[in-house]
Amino acid sequence: MLASAVAPVGAVAVPVGPSVARAEVPSHELVITIEEAGTADGSSTLECAPAGGDHPESDAACETLLDVEQPFDGVDEGTMCTYMYGGPAHATVEGVWNGEPVSAEFTRSNGCEIARWDALVPALPAVAG
Repeated sequence: MLASAVAPVGAVAVPVGPSVARAEVPSHELVITIEEAGTADGSSTLECAPAGGDHPESDAACETLLDVEQPFDGVDEGTMCTYMYGGPAHATVEGVWNGEPVSAEFTRSNGCEIARWDALVPALPAVAG
């Protein structure tokens, strides 16, 4: 009797080994640039969940940003704001938040903008006007 050594039709040899893991892209990764705020001027990176980057207060900054519902939304058009000047400080925030692109600017040009800035301290530096 002869034995057959034929593989079933459709069988495919697949190498077995470690699977290639897909690189995870952080869903909270920002570059924060501060200007005209004195010693706080400069750029830093901030990653959240887990906190990281070179931001000087990354843990507290992430906690604050994660607690604010829409941290990078601007002041609604038509909003009545007090006429007060909080100084020349200016901040830009660029990157990704909750997996979505972010491009936001912050000033201290009136009461609404001051409140918007102050709500994000320590992600943005505490500054006096």
